[in-house]
Order: sequence, then structure tokens, then C-alpha cells
Amino acid sequence: QVQLVESGGGLVQAGGSLRLSCAASGLTFSSYAMGWFRQAPGKEREFVAAITWGGGSTIYKDSVKGRFITSRDNTKNTVYLQMNSLKPEDTAVYYCAANRGPPAVLPRPYDYWGQGTQVTVSS
Repeated sequence: QVQLVESGGGLVQAGGSLRLSCAASGLTFSSYAMGWFRQAPGKEREFVAAITWGGGSTIYKDSVKGRFITSRDNTKNTVYLQMNSLKPEDTAVYYCAANRGPPAVLPRPYDYWGQGTQVTVSS
């Protein structure tokens, strides 16, 4: 069965960096666009970033542009989210998701989801 497993979350001070990884199994990884979403307590799940099948194009939520970078290594079946200059408002559970179609900013087109990894940014 398809599995997506996020890792790399943790506690970091404002201004610091974290690198999240999402390891995929049970699918042909290069056939899927990959997205990152996050959800804070009491808030809706929101789009963060997405990357095309071969990694040639990326899209980002406006508030993370210039701070976050998503990339993928199809030889390792892994997608990454490098998060720099972290702010307290970035605190959330971060999820990776796989979509057979193009990258999307809405969660509903995505076929598979990981269980999430907690990112906490302190002031």
C-alpha cells in the first residue's frame, strides 16, 4: 500500500531553519506531483508548496516565498521542504501529499497523504 512518511520536524527558535523530508513507497514516485500542506490548531489545512513530477517547477504560498524551498530526488523517492527564517506563525503540523495530476493548491485533488510532522517555532 502507498505510504508517505514525513520527518524532520521539531522545535526551533524564530529565525532558524528546518529541513522536512517525505519518503514515499508503494507508488511510482516520478509519476506524482508532490505538495506540502500545514494545519495549525483550530485552523483549516492550508497549502504551503508543491513541485512537479520531475522537479522542474514549483509553486508556493505567498507568505513563504523566499523562505521555503521544496525539491525532490526521484532516485530516493523523497521530497524535501527546506524552511528558513522561520516565524512563530509557521508553527503547525506539516503534511506531504501525492497527486497523480498536476500540482494543486487545494487539498482535495491529492490522492495520498502522510501522517504529518510537528513544527514548532518559538519567539
